Amino acid sequence: MGVMNRFLNYFGLQEENELEQDMDRERYVGSEEQEIETPTFDSRKQSGKNNVVSIHSQKNSRVVLTEPRSYDEAQEIADQLKSRRSVVVNLQRVRRDQAIRIVDFLSGTVYALGGHISKLGPDIFLCTPDSVEVSGTITEMLSEETADYPKMR
Repeated sequence: MGVMNRFLNYFGLQEENELEQDMDRERYVGSEEQEIETPTFDSRKQSGKNNVVSIHSQKNSRVVLTEPRSYDEAQEIADQLKSRRSVVVNLQRVRRDQAIRIVDFLSGTVYALGGHISKLGPDIFLCTPDSVEVSGTITEMLSEETADYPKMR
């Protein structure tokens, strides 16, 4: 009778009361019957090679070098960051007021993407997405920083 109940239960044809009664009966009868052991799954031998790959890994990481001439080009730099590419921005050929606006815009973009912005030198910045880790420091040749670009943290 247990096989028939399981069959009916599998197809959803058995009522709940009958199911509960049958389960109670099987508990009492089950103590008298021998338990059937289910075979355990034997794990395969692990090969010596680890095949774990990061989801965000890229086949060809790119670093884009840019030298904007005006604030209008800041959006193109932000698009590169959205495409998960690191960008080195050289602001030596742009007016001071526009350079400040570009750094502010890129700082907001990098923050929104969870990335980082680092000052590499006078008027040169490195913007990286969250998938890139930058380690190490570059000491500045000049002991004092320029007033235009406060120290980025």
